[in-house]
Amino acid sequence: MRNVDYIIVGDGYAGLFFAHQLIKNNKSFVLFSEGKKSASQVSAGIINPVVLKKFTTFWLAQEQINFLKETLKEIEAYTGQNYLIEAPIHRIFHDENEKNLWLKKSEKEDLVNFLDQKFDRLNIVKNDFLSGKVNQSARLDVNGFFNGLFKFLENESNLIKEKFNYSEIDISESSYQDLKFKNIIFCEGMAVKDNPYFSEIPVNPNKGHHIKVELSQPLSENITIKKKHFLFPTYNGLYFYGGTYDREQLHENIDETAVEQLKNGLSEFYPYDFKISEINFGFRPTVKDRRPIIGRHSEFNNLYIFNGLGARGILNGCYFTKSLYDFIENNIPLHQEISLERFK
Repeated sequence: MRNVDYIIVGDGYAGLFFAHQLIKNNKSFVLFSEGKKSASQVSAGIINPVVLKKFTTFWLAQEQINFLKETLKEIEAYTGQNYLIEAPIHRIFHDENEKNLWLKKSEKEDLVNFLDQKFDRLNIVKNDFLSGKVNQSARLDVNGFFNGLFKFLENESNLIKEKFNYSEIDISESSYQDLKFKNIIFCEGMAVKDNPYFSEIPVNPNKGHHIKVELSQPLSENITIKKKHFLFPTYNGLYFYGGTYDREQLHENIDETAVEQLKNGLSEFYPYDFKISEINFGFRPTVKDRRPIIGRHSEFNNLYIFNGLGARGILNGCYFTKSLYDFIENNIPLHQEISLERFK
């Protein structure tokens, strides 16, 4: 029987960032990874403090950006890699009204550090009304992040590559198969719907498609361009473009309507030929109030949930791991805005 402080179920941003908290605090743990690509693992990796439709920001944006950058430096200390790509977002304006709105919003206290007042003319793409740069925005090297952390966890015997079986939990003995645990953290995204302990939490799937494309005329800079969706270089000469948001077509197949939407969106501002090389999709776990769901099971006090990260999986998944850790280890209450208790 192996004794561990924690079992983590789930291998997306929530699970891996929580694993980092445990590494940082010298806690023993194992992480169960079924091996399927989660929504996190096919995500764009955009790190963005601004809602680019309305030019607004969100709760704790600056704190989340700061915490993420600090965390990635800590992770670099043991993986040997920094997965932060300093490639700012440039939002293409649709018209003069958007430019004026951007300038007006850029003077607000909560946006002054994010909305650059100097406009840019981008090469290659259509941007008749110029573009605005989002300061402190960046990208995460998604493939590098997951591959690097999985490799580290495997080398440290913290990774179990199999599907977690809920029926093998013995609550009275705090055991699972040959593991004796203190706590289990469920970070499963939409798979939580099959979890008998937390299946009722109010998360809803939001299906997102993206495409990888070959551009006949490559972009001249390593930046992230945003109009309807995000465009940026990835690897092997390919570019990421996406992602869509769909709460209706939730089948486990590619939706050709979403692909057509992406093709049309890219054609709006990229005036050259392109070829689609890959089509991917995932299901983001979203919550009506756009806040994560974190908390303890009402009956079993060593079972916990960390879910509902939505489209801000990197920032939410990183920042709120500390809230969950402090709640479990130091009895620091969770903020009401993220607590599971807010639904009771």
